[in-house]
Order: sequence, then structure tokens, then C-alpha cells
Amino acid sequence: QVRVAEFGGGLVQPGGSLRLSCVASGGDLGIGVMGWYRQVPGSPPEFLADITLNGVVNYDDSVKGRFTISRDTAKRTVYLQMNNLKPEDTAVYSCRLRFGEASFYWGRGTQVTVSS
Repeated sequence: QVRVAEFGGGLVQPGGSLRLSCVASGGDLGIGVMGWYRQVPGSPPEFLADITLNGVVNYDDSVKGRFTISRDTAKRTVYLQMNNLKPEDTAVYSCRLRFGEASFYWGRGTQVTVSS
């Protein structure tokens, strides 16, 4: 079974930084397309960034210029470097792995809290 797990969440002050990691394991399909989402209570998951198989990256305007997505394909790992964090960035951050059009795998999420 393909599994996805996120690491690196925690408490950070406004203006601080965190780097999240998402590790895929199991299966033999490689890294696929990997993206980051976040969710607060009462709202659906919000797209933040993803990276395609050929390395094209996409960002939501809310994080463009502050967040950077990258990957290590050999380790089947994608990262989200988050700088200049704001209180409104507080959410559960989840990683999604996609193979083709119909195979999706979600991690269980990691909590990020931005507060002074």
C-alpha cells in the first residue's frame, strides 16, 4: 500500500520559518505529482503548491513568494519551506500524492500554529 506521511509542523512565531517534509513509501510508482494543502476547521482543504513529474511548480497567491516547494525524487520526499509565517497560516498541513488521474493518497497532516 502507498503511504504518505508529513513531518515538521509545530509552533512558530509570526515572521518565523518552518520546513515541512512529506515522505511517500510503498508501491513502485515513484514520486508522482506531489502537492501541499492546508485546512482549518469548517473549510475544505486549500491548495498551496504542487510540483509535477517534470518539475513544474505551482503556487497559490496566498503563499507565493513566501513558500517554496521542492523534492528529492530518490527519497520520494517533497518539502515545503515556509518563510515569513503569519497567524493566518495556522492550519493542518497535508501532503497529497497523485498517480495519473484517479489515484490519490493523502497524509494525515501536521499541525502548524503561528502565534506570539
